[in-house]
Amino acid sequence: MSEKEEQALFDYDAKLSIKEAVPMGLQHVVAAVVGIVTPGIMIAKVCNLSSGDTTIMIQTSLIFSAIATMIQLFPIFGKVGSRLPVMMGASFAYVPILMAIGGDFGIAAIFGAQLVGSILVILVGLSIKKIRILFPPLVTGTVILSIGLSLFPVAIKYMAGGAGSPDFGSAQNWLVALLTFAVVFYFNYFSKGFLKLSSILNGMIVGYVVSLVLGMVNFTPVKEASVFQVITPLYFGLDFQIVPILTLVVMFVVDAVQAIGQFTATTVGAMDREPTDKELSGGIMGSGFSNFIGSFFGSVPVATFGQNVGLVTVTKVINKYVMVFASVILLVAGFVPKVASILTTIPYAVIGGATVSVFASISMTGVRMISSQELTPRNTGVVGISLAFGIGVTLSVGCLSGFPPWVTTIFGNSEVILTTIVAVILNVLLKEHKQVAIE
Repeated sequence: MSEKEEQALFDYDAKLSIKEAVPMGLQHVVAAVVGIVTPGIMIAKVCNLSSGDTTIMIQTSLIFSAIATMIQLFPIFGKVGSRLPVMMGASFAYVPILMAIGGDFGIAAIFGAQLVGSILVILVGLSIKKIRILFPPLVTGTVILSIGLSLFPVAIKYMAGGAGSPDFGSAQNWLVALLTFAVVFYFNYFSKGFLKLSSILNGMIVGYVVSLVLGMVNFTPVKEASVFQVITPLYFGLDFQIVPILTLVVMFVVDAVQAIGQFTATTVGAMDREPTDKELSGGIMGSGFSNFIGSFFGSVPVATFGQNVGLVTVTKVINKYVMVFASVILLVAGFVPKVASILTTIPYAVIGGATVSVFASISMTGVRMISSQELTPRNTGVVGISLAFGIGVTLSVGCLSGFPPWVTTIFGNSEVILTTIVAVILNVLLKEHKQVAIE
């Protein structure tokens, strides 16, 4: 790759050749694909869906992840979408709540609540100028830090083989994971140019080959998957019930705040600037619009993908055509189940070993934003107390057992939600006192 071609990767609008877009785009696909399909699988199990219906949920997750990403890259009417290099995908943040709703009220209640919640998100996006004052760098930095910290257990569990797997924690899983990590680490810190930019993909290729040799790759899903399948609207139906709607609305609002953190992490980490009001407004409205349409087709809520935000901040590759290529792959995989099934054969250990450093970069982006502010007692209090509550409650399983189950569902399963709420409240309550110099 020539120097001119390499520089194009760091320009949002620069034209790219296929050979430039493919490796960078594949990194985003392999970093996101398991995270995209897994929420749908988990929800399908709770709702006791058939294998055929589960496949449809996987399809819709892939298709609407691609559609949502394209909306962010190419805003509708120039307003609905952020025009930032972000990857959208089915969000794990929603999974505990969606599983609770699906188990108690059925699959249709999920999409009814999602439709209502997505409308609220669009309204939040329209009013972002008025509420952005609540999210200065100190607060968004704290949110970003909590996002990174919340992803650490995800990476470690993946490295160990995926929570719930029969061989979870086995030496073989850790061998593959650490080897994958070592390859990523080497290319990221001891190489230059294209090899450095494709460090994640390099590690996953090596890890996948080793997994094949060790017999860790299962091709059964590929054999069982059909060649082509079209999704249809209202397949799962819509059911509007007050408790699921109220519960999911709270999560949608919190996720809108989390999106501000993700968009900020992208611009600060990869573009050395804060996002504009137009970018934040468009990004949040784009997410809401994608979820509104997705609710009719049975797609679980999509949101900005933390691991892909981390990938962008690590590589600094912001060219939109890289994301376009990744979206096309997801779209094809969504309509061709055999392609999707191939992507799902990547072992968890490989994904964990490749993404742990990516998650670390997200946390450090948050630290960078926090440290850009003066570390006064007031500011350190906002950050420290917010993280103490957000992380402390999540790690203390059962600490909210005296409350109704929905309290644990909303506040006890995500470090990000409680951290965000406490940070916003403390930032408003605690006024910064100017120190007067004593002569």
